Amino acid sequence: MGRTLAGVNDKQDSSSDQQVAAPGSVSGGSLALSVALYTLARIGLVIVIAAIIFGVGQLVGVDVPLLVAAVFGVLIALPLGMVAFKRLRLRVNEQIAAIDAERRRKHDDLQARLRGQAD
Repeated sequence: MGRTLAGVNDKQDSSSDQQVAAPGSVSGGSLALSVALYTLARIGLVIVIAAIIFGVGQLVGVDVPLLVAAVFGVLIALPLGMVAFKRLRLRVNEQIAAIDAERRRKHDDLQARLRGQAD
């Protein structure tokens, strides 16, 4: 019962006004779409930051290697993406929690049926 997925809490943050989606209302396809959107947003942020670092270097006459700009882009985008894409991250977390709750409900139902207990 105390298991959590990385980044998914069993308890909702009291400051959040969003509710966990009802079990069964989230499909694997919508979760995949949300994860893909969040991933593309994070990768896009890394590319934009790396381009800014590379471009500013070119403007001031410093030859910044592309790999160095990319590494700094990743390092800067990690915390910035957590803040900038909070809504997307929360949506993914809520969908994962809903799918996990549905899976847990189905598992408990199957276990009860195997024991011969009917609800």
